[in-house]
Amino acid sequence: MKVNSQLKDKTLYLSLSGELDHHGAGQAMAAIESRIDVNMPRDCVLDMGGVTFMDSSGIAVIIKTLRRTAEIGGKLKVTNVAPQPMKVIDAAGICRLVDISAAE
Repeated sequence: MKVNSQLKDKTLYLSLSGELDHHGAGQAMAAIESRIDVNMPRDCVLDMGGVTFMDSSGIAVIIKTLRRTAEIGGKLKVTNVAPQPMKVIDAAGICRLVDISAAE
């Protein structure tokens, strides 16, 4: 799992690529938390366009990112979600908590 980031206008853009499973989720969350702590953004955008597979561990990443962003007074948006991860997100009902948009 790779996490690339860019801070632009106090918004932290985090791009994920690879498999967001148990192993990848731990790596992703460590990288995300580190980048939030360093940049202290107003908002975060989690771009999941490069995620090739996601299981329930990915839900934990989204929730933890949501909580960490909220702790510093920001909002989270999840974008570019492919069909397979979107099925997992829909099944968990995460759309009620986070602004999520599917891949175009």
